[in-house]
Amino acid sequence: MPILALLPRPRRVRLSGTERVLAAEPTVSPAHGLPAQGYRLNIAADGVRLEAADPPGEFYARRTLAQLRTLHPDGQLPVGTVEDWPDLPVRGAMVDVSRCRVPTLERLLELVERLANLKVNHLELYMEHTFAYEGHREVWAAADPFDADDMARLQSFCAERFVELVPNQNTLGHMERWLLHERYSPLGILRGVGANAIGLPVPASTLDPAHPGSARLAADLVSQLSAAVPAGRFHAGLDEPWDLPSSRVSEWAGWVEGLRRLPALEGRELLVWADMLAAHPEMVESLPAETTLCEWGYDAGHPFADRLDSLGRAGHAVWLCPGTSSWISFAGRVDNAVTNCREAASAAAGGAAGLLVTDWGDFGHHQAEAVSDVGFAAAAAFSWCLESNRDLDAPAIGRLLDIHSFRPDPRSGGRSVGSALVALGNAYRAVPCGLPNVSALTLHLYFPQLPVGSAVTFGLQAEHLDAAEEAVSAARRHLERAVPASPYGRRATAELGVTANFLDIAIADARARLDAGGHLAGVPATVRNSLAERLRAVIQDYRATWPARSRPGGLEESCAWLEHLLGCYETGVARPDWAGPLVDEARRRMAARR
Repeated sequence: MPILALLPRPRRVRLSGTERVLAAEPTVSPAHGLPAQGYRLNIAADGVRLEAADPPGEFYARRTLAQLRTLHPDGQLPVGTVEDWPDLPVRGAMVDVSRCRVPTLERLLELVERLANLKVNHLELYMEHTFAYEGHREVWAAADPFDADDMARLQSFCAERFVELVPNQNTLGHMERWLLHERYSPLGILRGVGANAIGLPVPASTLDPAHPGSARLAADLVSQLSAAVPAGRFHAGLDEPWDLPSSRVSEWAGWVEGLRRLPALEGRELLVWADMLAAHPEMVESLPAETTLCEWGYDAGHPFADRLDSLGRAGHAVWLCPGTSSWISFAGRVDNAVTNCREAASAAAGGAAGLLVTDWGDFGHHQAEAVSDVGFAAAAAFSWCLESNRDLDAPAIGRLLDIHSFRPDPRSGGRSVGSALVALGNAYRAVPCGLPNVSALTLHLYFPQLPVGSAVTFGLQAEHLDAAEEAVSAARRHLERAVPASPYGRRATAELGVTANFLDIAIADARARLDAGGHLAGVPATVRNSLAERLRAVIQDYRATWPARSRPGGLEESCAWLEHLLGCYETGVARPDWAGPLVDEARRRMAARR
């Protein structure tokens, strides 16, 4: 039935399996008795009637009609009715545009179009240093940032598709890019390099709430970005303030209070991440009104329902925030993403005000653009109508993405790109992993000093790598058949080919280390040289695909992770203190100040 090929699947559908009528422009009228954003389609011999509860409802009805036309390219639509409305009023996506990859405006507009087709109605661009803030050029000059004209064009494009564009600027933690600079470093709790929650070295990242200059900086950033994106909401971040000592955690709530009083946020809903409240639930009672708490958790099994109950008792609105599971993986973790999004949407029925799926770019943002699509689609479908979409799994979503996004040529068999995406995105399952929120299949590419077969990958054996290799081989077979008709499908095919090459190197590297006792130093020079030769070629291909969707500013930092690995292959030496190019830059600048 056509209903099974719509994305998201509507909640009520009665379409004939045999009777067809010629598609025509619908007649539009107000609907009676439908919830907000709802619509009713009646396809009959005398034409198509569209009833909508409101303008968004009409827009979503037209998108459903467009999907039906894609499914019936002969122009003959099935006779019947579709009645539909969303479970959640806010169905959002957050895209990290600060970790190396700053998308071109054209690619962002394409993403909005794809999200709107999925009936997503909220978009946030996660900012750290990638907006051209007046008076702060040294922070963003090399990043190819967005400016006010970009934001105005993007907001207009979003509004036409009933997508709310919301500014998102971290204002306490994750301020590394600012605190690197001499002008701003006195505003940090620490200088140089600190450690995150698992002890990994990170640059000083947290503004000192007690420093008056910190409040002035935050107020300036909020004011400028609010003016550029005049939405009814503002996301101020506040997650992971790693440098804040336990004796000062109460200052976090005070910081929220200070933000709430900013003139630029008057009348706006303030969104903040809720991870600090998990460890310090007593602070929730002191948070100001009109503060929405965004509970994030990115692995299957995260206790969304318990956290919603705990946070909601204080009377604040709560959004649940799963992830696309794309980052620190190269290829994603698509089964985890689907389960994570389904669990968040299921818990949201307990009273959440919205669902926001996050797409991060930690450690260089190396994942292909399409790697995030399964998570975006899962979150959109489950938050639109969980009852009719609950049984969607990653392979089913891959097939639907082929139909509605990648648009493969019939000569490819119709499913090649989506099938390759899912095969690559599930290769992570073959390898045991001792850490949350990462793919152990590729972690040793980011941190070559890690042993293979112990620690994070304890229990790893050759047969695990055999299974991962078969997943990559299956993906290659699909990509070889792919003849996508859409420009996005062609970009996805090229990028996923590079992704497959990355995974091949990860598997070959892990095999060599297993044979050599786990560490890179034990791998014979001839094997390392072969890995180096392969990696050079992949880096070249990675650089070649970058400009198709990203501005050039973050390319060198993203490639620095790969160039470091290349150097380790060439020398056989893996620095024990390696934690990425940003940490090295923080160390260099701190040494220069002494």
